[in-house]
Amino acid sequence: MKKNRPMLPGTRDPCPLQWCTIFPNISYLRGMSENKKPVFNKRIFWDVNYEQMDLDNRAVFVIERVFERGDVDDIRQCRRYYGDEKVTRVLLNAKFLPEHRIHLASAVIDKQLTDFRCYMLRQLNPELFPY
Repeated sequence: MKKNRPMLPGTRDPCPLQWCTIFPNISYLRGMSENKKPVFNKRIFWDVNYEQMDLDNRAVFVIERVFERGDVDDIRQCRRYYGDEKVTRVLLNAKFLPEHRIHLASAVIDKQLTDFRCYMLRQLNPELFPY
């Protein structure tokens, strides 16, 4: 008695092989559903043990630190891991970011500077003019 095997589209013969061996381009879709732990540059997390850090529980810390000290690849990995909605929410509520990084974050998430909490706090506490 033959087992029911999946049929190839457009054929009458059962498929004896795995779908991934027949359609090799489909195998990459499995990895998209899993969020692999991003690999950031070591200079970003120089003061903490990154290997033991829980990225999901410390998401606010990780996102702020990556946008404060990371480069473009680190920011891409952060957005890929956490998603644009969470990154946007964290950045808009961040208490501090350097001024040049506020402008970068504004361009990345496509929001006005006045939407950022850290920008408004900086405007409320002006610094002395650098002479």
